[in-house]
Amino acid sequence: MPLFIIALLTALTPIMWGSTYIVTTELLPSGHPFLAALLRVLPAGILLILWTRKFPKGKEWLKVIILGILNIGIFQVMLFVAAYRLPGGLAAILGAIQPIIVLVLMASIAKMRIPSAAWIAAIVGVIGMVAMLYSPNMQVDFIGVIAALLGALSMACGTFLSRFWRVDLPLTAFTGWQLFFGGLIILPVFLSFESWPEMTLKNILGYSYLCLFGALLAYLLWFQGIKRLSPAVVSSIGLLSPVTAFFLGWIFLGERLTLVSMIGFIMILGSIYAIQKALRPKS
Repeated sequence: MPLFIIALLTALTPIMWGSTYIVTTELLPSGHPFLAALLRVLPAGILLILWTRKFPKGKEWLKVIILGILNIGIFQVMLFVAAYRLPGGLAAILGAIQPIIVLVLMASIAKMRIPSAAWIAAIVGVIGMVAMLYSPNMQVDFIGVIAALLGALSMACGTFLSRFWRVDLPLTAFTGWQLFFGGLIILPVFLSFESWPEMTLKNILGYSYLCLFGALLAYLLWFQGIKRLSPAVVSSIGLLSPVTAFFLGWIFLGERLTLVSMIGFIMILGSIYAIQKALRPKS
């Protein structure tokens, strides 16, 4: 499959993730962020494991467990902590440093030569996120900021290691085991801080969407992208998640769209394109 098609399919993942905010606010019971994270990933992981019935071998177990913790468990918990303690725009701005972290890992650990254009593009992506989402009325919470930064660091490390660690599993099994172990990390957090709410049909539909589209399909496409594309390219594509959430809020919830926001949006798209161009394999 051409790399361009792989990139487009990978872009569907953050677009689906970007719909999480509106699904959560419109379809899910309030005050249960960790239940949402749990029902999003653990059932999806179990379904994929049952479907493939493929198991890691030897040292692959440790690798898959670590990747599940980084890509799913820690990231999801920190994401919801940040979402509850920070304005959504500020959490997205802090998360936008993820491509920069991946570039640092590629340069320092993988010893790859990173073109200057990629560094500049990653910084432009952060600036674009600030332009699109920043508001002077944002309230800064220290714990929320730490959670957002830890989430970005965790996902960046997971994205990097998913590309450079060798795990001989089919994509479906590789994804399923990560979702499963990530869900096991979230389970005790949910049991410690929340209880099971009464479920309505609307709630069930919301959780089903998050599981089947926001996790099962989304992570299959995400890890497929990581296997074929540079981890920095995949990480930059992740910037489309808050962009999608912003435009869905504008379309369905009447949130404000300004000229500065549109400039920021263009900068983000330019950043994603520039990183892909700078890191494209030389033919």
